Amino acid sequence: MTTATFTIEELEIPTDPEHPSYPAFDASVAMRNAIEAEAVGSWALAVTTDELLPVYQDTTYEPHRLWLAWVDGEVAGRGMLSWTIVEESPAVWAFFEVALDHRNKGIGAALLEIIERETKALGKTIVQGSATHTRATGGEDLVPPTGFGRVNTADPGVSFLHRRGYALEQIARCSTITLPADADLLARSRAAAEAKAGPDYRVHTWEGPTPAEWLSDIARLKEQMSEDEPQAGLEVTPEVWDDARVMKHDEDAAAGGRVLLTSVVEHVPTGRLVGINELSVPADLSRAVGQEDTLVVRDHRGKRLGMLLKAVNLQELAIRFPEAPLVYTFNAEENRFMLDVNESVGFVPTAYDGIWKKTLA
Repeated sequence: MTTATFTIEELEIPTDPEHPSYPAFDASVAMRNAIEAEAVGSWALAVTTDELLPVYQDTTYEPHRLWLAWVDGEVAGRGMLSWTIVEESPAVWAFFEVALDHRNKGIGAALLEIIERETKALGKTIVQGSATHTRATGGEDLVPPTGFGRVNTADPGVSFLHRRGYALEQIARCSTITLPADADLLARSRAAAEAKAGPDYRVHTWEGPTPAEWLSDIARLKEQMSEDEPQAGLEVTPEVWDDARVMKHDEDAAAGGRVLLTSVVEHVPTGRLVGINELSVPADLSRAVGQEDTLVVRDHRGKRLGMLLKAVNLQELAIRFPEAPLVYTFNAEENRFMLDVNESVGFVPTAYDGIWKKTLA
């Protein structure tokens, strides 16, 4: 698609840094980071090209397509489309961003038009995606059906999506904890959780790939996570995980230069894992650590296992990676249980994402 001021082309996902499209992909990541930093007020959530590339290279479990908008030889915007391999899912996930100095030129509208057109071409009918929004005031407040959180149409991204028929379904809170965490607080939290859990539960921790003996249990926990995470009115199809997908997940993290630090809780009488907490540690230890899945299976809730896992993994992080400056995590704003756990050990709200949905005609 071409106008007098910009062009949009689909980018071939690079296979490695020597691939001809790698510089363009790299430029798009830099743009993504700048946009997010402007909205959040810091670079804490920035990612590197090498970290993001394995995600886009996946053609087995969640294929991705990427379009870049160009102005005078520079990347001015990007639009992404991904979908699950589960055939009956009617939804895609989509993101699009426009560089700060190239807005109000029709780039966002053009990227969104492509995303919606290609969604239909895939035989899908629902577009869903998230966007980081500022805490703007002065416009109309939009509150999702969950009743938790808000965004305001004074934020240009909110106004843009709202005008184009997207419904706000959920607010996700980004919380951060500055490291080192309070060691005494973590020790007390862990001790209280261990006392509540009792002798039927045992914690294991590892760094790097999942040990072979736990692959099937981790696959089961990953599937459970896709079912149990608060979904509001979003169209979410449970994911399918097996040993091979767990190994691929671990390999992708390593390929991006990140180390997975995983704590799990075993139910001793059955020998099965019933909870997990993952931290994703970057190669550059001056950058923030990302928290990925935290889950306790339904039949084992109410025993403070979530708190136990959170405290243990933060303690392990301090021992193994003492240089780490910050941990960030995202939770649905209505997930008060997990927010309570986070807040009790020192996490504070940092940013908010709106999760949007549109059913195509």
